[in-house]
Amino acid sequence: MTTGTPTGPPLRGRVDKREAILRAAQHVFGTKGYAATTMGDIAEAADVATPTLYNHMGSKEKLFRYAIGAANEQLTAKTLEALAAFPAEPEDLREALLELAANLTSCMLDPDAWAIRRLLYAEIGRFPDLFADTVSRRGRDASLEALAGQMAKLAHAGRLKMDNPARASSHFLALIWADLDAESALGTRPVPPEVVRRTEQTGVDAFLRAYAP
Repeated sequence: MTTGTPTGPPLRGRVDKREAILRAAQHVFGTKGYAATTMGDIAEAADVATPTLYNHMGSKEKLFRYAIGAANEQLTAKTLEALAAFPAEPEDLREALLELAANLTSCMLDPDAWAIRRLLYAEIGRFPDLFADTVSRRGRDASLEALAGQMAKLAHAGRLKMDNPARASSHFLALIWADLDAESALGTRPVPPEVVRRTEQTGVDAFLRAYAP
């Protein structure tokens, strides 16, 4: 990974520079919006020359797509990690679901994740395919599939009763999220921990009332 070539810098350096550019792009786009952001703004934030930015990314539109894709991958990885920690055979199902809810809402309320979501909401008219193909298909769908797998195992073990694990998974996420988007003003203000816990608890209890045997 660190071996250079006679015609270019070490590969590790190129990877680090690309990651720095993507982080800078996520921050600047999230702060200023797509239209108001220039490649010079991002180059300055990434501490690279503007021609270097064009050499790595090609154009502002391509950089925006790369930045959204990278942020989506990061959030999806955190979400899948939270789902993978769910026990295969929980002794106390409610407590296990509460812990899962806490881990998932932590991912949802992450400031960086919210910045990207706000940016997507603002620019969905300009990039409708980005939401459908990148965020939904590669992020939300992957998370729902993983959660549905957990729900199916619980149903097979007789811990839950459901005909459609995917739909039950959507219900679970909707219930634990509830009004946290409004409470956080789309991630622009902190939500008191007691409000987050209450939302998680009422969501899990409503889910169990609907799906417990």
